Amino acid sequence: MIKTNLNNLLHLFYPNTCVGCSKNLSFDNDLICIYCQHDLPHAYFTNQKNNLLEQVFFGKTNIKCATSLLLFESEGIVKKLIHELKYKRNQKIGVLFGELLANELKKSKRFQNLDCIIPVPLHPTKLKKRGYNQLSKFGDTLAKKLEIPFLENLLIKKNSTETQTKKNKYARLKNTEHSFEFAESFSLENKNILLIDDVITTGATLEACAKELSKKQHMDISIATIAYASKF
Repeated sequence: MIKTNLNNLLHLFYPNTCVGCSKNLSFDNDLICIYCQHDLPHAYFTNQKNNLLEQVFFGKTNIKCATSLLLFESEGIVKKLIHELKYKRNQKIGVLFGELLANELKKSKRFQNLDCIIPVPLHPTKLKKRGYNQLSKFGDTLAKKLEIPFLENLLIKKNSTETQTKKNKYARLKNTEHSFEFAESFSLENKNILLIDDVITTGATLEACAKELSKKQHMDISIATIAYASKF
């Protein structure tokens, strides 16, 4: 009771604000207001065959199906949320996105019978500097909701590549070439895996990961990301 009263008092003087619009939130909410959540630009790829995201991989690597939860724009709420997730340690955003995407995947016939989830890894140097992989809570939440394993350390990034943000399509592909390796002690033979990332632009990073995963073992690979950036 004392703790509850103290929390109420703190909220009165230091109210939680929405990550999206900065408006005050109710006492039981510390992330995003219902208006911003309602206005999230959903991609609606999950039930759409040959969607824009899947077209990114045509002729490059064999992907069973692919989806993104949201559309990423140069300005807007999705960019704010991703920035909070990646650089400000707000992993509650990863939990929210994991729950929202899980709800979509569970209703979709295209993403049935998944065996496990694998995130795009960070290089150990970057992981140590940042302190966490921004995909950890997102992937863990998604896996728990789908009731499948989250294999966070199975794919390894062996080269500390430069940031992809300002690179063109060719430069991104060269930057990620030979950057990943598969932990051979674990078998995914004939498994149906879901490879996840935060934002996809050219698809170079996910393409490199998918090629490495399928190099030594036969498996079906699907892809899911938090957001799809079509214009960057």
